[in-house]
Amino acid sequence: MTESPRELSVSILIDASPEKVWQVMTERAAEWWCPKPWTVTLDAFDLRTGGRCAMTMHGPEGETHPSDGIFLEVVPGRRMVSTDAVLRGADGRLAPAGPFMIGGWEIEPEGDGTRYTGWARHWSDEALKQHEAMGFTPGWTAVAEQLKALCEQ
Repeated sequence: MTESPRELSVSILIDASPEKVWQVMTERAAEWWCPKPWTVTLDAFDLRTGGRCAMTMHGPEGETHPSDGIFLEVVPGRRMVSTDAVLRGADGRLAPAGPFMIGGWEIEPEGDGTRYTGWARHWSDEALKQHEAMGFTPGWTAVAEQLKALCEQ
């Protein structure tokens, strides 16, 4: 947990340039976005501020967990931030949804590599506790390790 209220985060140093890490983060997201043995289908990945961010996670026992939202901020080569509190409908209009979190994926140069940080900020203490119980730390750490492995290939 960081100093920010209701925030969970993980961080890892990747032995690759920020340009390479950003390229893998954005162009190969389906390969690292959720912890194996789960997989993800990117239903919409409109990587721009206000763009739709929708995906379906598929579990090894046939489970499916869809999520939908929008990108609140996209700073190419630096960060992407999304939320499930707002949806973009097929007609392009925005609509409120039941919020759980704001998620961020950030990179910055560090030495000869790149520092990756993934974080989630929650609307309530209950949502934070729920995310912790769901396995935030091991899950997001596994995702960071998967990203690192792809970037260091």
